[in-house]
Amino acid sequence: MLNFTQYRITLNISKEPGEIVAMRLLSMLRRHRHPCSPRVSLHLPRHVIKRLRIRLAEHVPAMALVSRQQLLNKTHDIENAMRGSLKVFGLRIGIVTRSAFEVRVLELVADHPILLAITEPMLRVRRAMIEAFEVLDRMCRQLARRDPVCRRLMTIPGVGVVVALTYRTGVDAPERFSRSRDVGAHFGLTPRRYSSGQTDFDGRISRCGDEMVRTALYQAAHVLFHHGPWSSLRSWAMRLAKRGSVKVAKVALARRLAVITHRMWTDGTEFRWSATPGSVAA
Repeated sequence: MLNFTQYRITLNISKEPGEIVAMRLLSMLRRHRHPCSPRVSLHLPRHVIKRLRIRLAEHVPAMALVSRQQLLNKTHDIENAMRGSLKVFGLRIGIVTRSAFEVRVLELVADHPILLAITEPMLRVRRAMIEAFEVLDRMCRQLARRDPVCRRLMTIPGVGVVVALTYRTGVDAPERFSRSRDVGAHFGLTPRRYSSGQTDFDGRISRCGDEMVRTALYQAAHVLFHHGPWSSLRSWAMRLAKRGSVKVAKVALARRLAVITHRMWTDGTEFRWSATPGSVAA
């Protein structure tokens, strides 16, 4: 913890990230009624400002991922709202691609001037959100390709640039976990345990932790299970699906991917395709 009372209490307000963080720290001190006077500013030394800037830069990928996902969700909301509104008038859009959605809507409402006037603003908003989503998507891909950790994680089958960057920002510091198997429990991919008297069984997964990381891991497991190249990891998931359900096998595969990615991150090793001892972390 920093003892802010030992520094001078003058701060030049600027637009630099470190200065902004320092102002937020000052606001936090005011809320907790720190002995520093609330009418003066706080000055931090240069080495503290430098650390703050570094920590702020590490959160840029997380902000880009969250903004990207928000734009994608809002685009889907607009499309679903238009589908439901046009369905009332007997106009069904059907299954179309993202690029053909607008063309299909305009074809349906071409003979209805009022519906055309209502849907055109929605289509303009959707078009603008797709353009903004593509900008953030390219930014996330560039951030992942520049990061050596993400490039190493992308050697795992099913793990792409978005999944690798999401896992990278979600874990942040791999030394937080003393064991790799704790990562799966941290992101809510382990079953809950119910034990009371003579009753003792495992329930559904806990779903605690970062939902975005958990979703990314499940998507990677889905791709690996259905479309990934053959490996000992996919073979293990297939055998598990034969004993139970496919969904359970995918969740278990997502948990194992979380464990393997953490071990690869800490050891600095590449993904091993063969079933040699120690190739797959348990």
